[in-house]
Amino acid sequence: MPPGWSYNPSGWGERLPIIIAAVVAAAIAFYLAAYQLRIVEGAWDPFFGDGTERILDSPVSKLFPIPDALLGAIGFLVDAVAGAIGPRDRWRTMPWIVIAFGIFIGPLGAVSIVLVIIQPILYDTFCTLCLATALLSVLMIGPAMDEVLASLQHLRREVRHGRSPWRALLGSAR
Repeated sequence: MPPGWSYNPSGWGERLPIIIAAVVAAAIAFYLAAYQLRIVEGAWDPFFGDGTERILDSPVSKLFPIPDALLGAIGFLVDAVAGAIGPRDRWRTMPWIVIAFGIFIGPLGAVSIVLVIIQPILYDTFCTLCLATALLSVLMIGPAMDEVLASLQHLRREVRHGRSPWRALLGSAR
């Protein structure tokens, strides 16, 4: 446990829900990408009729050379892998992966929020499955940032004790 903390933010009890959320979100995003790639004929939406298809066929979804849902799926898979790497004390032994984990999760959550906001503004509808992935993405932010904070506190302590910040970042400060 990090000094001064009442729990271990790198413990499996903290990381496993993030990993599961990322895998579920990746599966949903792969399904949405399958529609965008025309692997499946239609996109299921239980609440907004053709809302999902309208959102997935929108100009915003085509801003990149590959479908935006596929980018999201890849991002969620990266989140899951980064969350799974390392032992229970990775906040101290592998700060580099914890910080990378936070960098992967934070922006994906921010992008999800922006995409949800623009759906009703630009297209007067929502995409149920897009909302689900956005919710999962936002729920992952808090626990991931706790672990990042523990790693940053560790790095600060190491530097205060005269140790190399680079060696501390790589987990070899001691």
